[in-house]
Amino acid sequence: MAQNITIIQQIGLSVLAAASVAWVVGLVRILRRERAGRAEWRAMRTLRAVGRQPGPPAREKVALTEAERDAFAGLIRQLGPRRS
Repeated sequence: MAQNITIIQQIGLSVLAAASVAWVVGLVRILRRERAGRAEWRAMRTLRAVGRQPGPPAREKVALTEAERDAFAGLIRQLGPRRS
């Protein structure tokens, strides 16, 4: 150490350095614990009872008769744009 600083200053500098190292070690441990907790929470968040679906369900298609098509077209005309 430098010879122009007192023993009290040297002790203070050593304590400050030790406190800084302890703070950094504690911060790293807390951040690692939180990261592990978040990963565990994400894994628990998914429903295990319901299987994963590969994608959206396929569109359903219903064959309509000619009379049903006409009735549907009439309904659409009734519900069409209304002018207020």
